[in-house]
Amino acid sequence: MRKRNYKVLSAVCLLTLLLAACGDAQKAEEKESVRIGISLYRGDDTFINNIRSELEEKAKEYEREHNVKVMLDIQDAKGSQNTQNNQVERFISLGCDVLCINPVDRMDASNMIDKAITARVPVVFFNRQPVEEDMNRWEQLYYVGVDAKETAVLQGQMVVDLYEKRPEAVDLNGDGVVSYVLLEGESSHQDSLIRTEWSIQTLKDGGVPIEKITGGIANWERSQASALMEQWLAAYGETIELVVSNNDDMALGAIDALDREGVKKVNVIGIDGTMVGLEALENGKLLGTVSANKELYASAILEIAVSCAGGEAPPEEYALTDGAYYWTPQEIMIREE
Repeated sequence: MRKRNYKVLSAVCLLTLLLAACGDAQKAEEKESVRIGISLYRGDDTFINNIRSELEEKAKEYEREHNVKVMLDIQDAKGSQNTQNNQVERFISLGCDVLCINPVDRMDASNMIDKAITARVPVVFFNRQPVEEDMNRWEQLYYVGVDAKETAVLQGQMVVDLYEKRPEAVDLNGDGVVSYVLLEGESSHQDSLIRTEWSIQTLKDGGVPIEKITGGIANWERSQASALMEQWLAAYGETIELVVSNNDDMALGAIDALDREGVKKVNVIGIDGTMVGLEALENGKLLGTVSANKELYASAILEIAVSCAGGEAPPEEYALTDGAYYWTPQEIMIREE
């Protein structure tokens, strides 16, 4: 009887050891690879495209440095929140370790968060910040982006600094007033609202004598901004001295219209520091832009995501505000004259 019990005990011990070994092997395998589901609100957005390229480069770099296979499943929601919800569901069903989401509708992230919490899959949101109530629902929700107020203040400050040095470079017709038009992003987008408010407020606070001619919503798009600018040029002629744009793409749309009409003496300022925006800066078409460090932006998204996937805390080098928010540094880029 004792011999039989000994055999049973031995078998149980062996099974326990085998299961433990399998568990250790599975953990080792998990550490050797990570699968990240990435959903973009719109793949044709120039800034988002820049971030996507940086993410792909950073994934390769991380693989080389850490000997961890990083698999990116990148999907384009094409401006549809329903499509993005379905993409999130698919990522989870495919066993993604972590999700990186650029929300279509920052006010409607709850469905995606519900799915992530149920599946216990961490989420790193980026570029379009979900509302605070949603971000507070789970400790495994993070956000990487830029501080919209800081962006706007920097945009206004570039003109303030130039006006202080050379007023004639801003007040182009010398009448003592800088007449401007305003190109806004989406009407309900938090960044658009904040950029509009604080860029103009910074100009006023900085002593630039501004006067608004008109403004309009171009939904971040170059073609829409170009059409608006063409209408404004027809209506207001060369009284426009400054174009304040919520992003580089719309600023470039305004420049397209100016070029078509042969108008050369208008200052145009943007935000984002996209590759095409910086090219326009170098070519003398764009006066200035506010550029986020896109390399650091993408590194933060990727490394926070990989850490979450491994059940670890985000790297200390990415200091989080309130344990969830990483704000990417920004700088003024202005044309040298």
